Amino acid sequence: MVPTTESAFTQIKGSRKVADSVSTVLIYFCMALALVPLVWVLFELVVRGTPSLLSGEWWTASQRGVTVGASAGGVAHAIVGTLVQALVTTLMTVPFGIFVAIYLVEYAGNSRLGKVTTFMVDILSGVPSIVASLFIYSMWVVMFGMSRSGFAVSLALVLLMLPIVVRNTEEMLRIVPHELREASYALGVPKWKTILKIVLPTALSGIVTGIMLAVARVMGESAPMLILVATSRIITYNPFGQSQSSLPLFMLDMYKAGNTGAAFDKMWGAALTLVLIIALINILARVISAKFSVKSS
Repeated sequence: MVPTTESAFTQIKGSRKVADSVSTVLIYFCMALALVPLVWVLFELVVRGTPSLLSGEWWTASQRGVTVGASAGGVAHAIVGTLVQALVTTLMTVPFGIFVAIYLVEYAGNSRLGKVTTFMVDILSGVPSIVASLFIYSMWVVMFGMSRSGFAVSLALVLLMLPIVVRNTEEMLRIVPHELREASYALGVPKWKTILKIVLPTALSGIVTGIMLAVARVMGESAPMLILVATSRIITYNPFGQSQSSLPLFMLDMYKAGNTGAAFDKMWGAALTLVLIIALINILARVISAKFSVKSS
């Protein structure tokens, strides 16, 4: 018996329902599977790191005069070093990255220089942190004879942060409607002033969000700290000094101290502190993006 059109349609519809259900179950299963290691890591961080964070001196004291095996002291010196290095990196990266993105979007077009610049940014975005650190060491320390310092760490972090800022800013500038530029040109406004007064303010929230996410990305890098700066137990604000601690470097120091309870507690506490700082930066970036983003009519 040949099936009617209605029965054939019902049969196809049923098979599609089965396929949809199977796909939905598979997607949720993969999502749950991917969340397992994340939840596990966060659980271990919270359980092992929270006792250290509950101490008052953890946020205000350094490890000056404190032995590795003692539970006293804090990570104020490591927090200060991390923030100083991230600030120096941001001040060097953001202007240059924004200018490069403006050139690629507004001026380069199909020029050879624009294509070469885009190609180099793509290559730089795939450079491992250890390679960037060794490059800065060979150039800054070996070739120029400068000392290892927090500033050298910032130079390596610039290489890691720059392609993120350029790519994000480039995408934010491209989504600005061309009608805004054309309306400004029609009123006789020069191109540079159109970019400064119209294009950049329109894309500002997305640019700021990308910059903050890039800062959060480089703050957790450990390779530059291991190669380009000596560790310190005191609070050091000067990035040009030969020693300056940071949270990744502090964790390594505690790990190398041996399997002692106090050192491992400090290591887990520093790891949780770094995760909290990065999480706060990410949350702030989301808030800025939601509050100041341009709403489409």
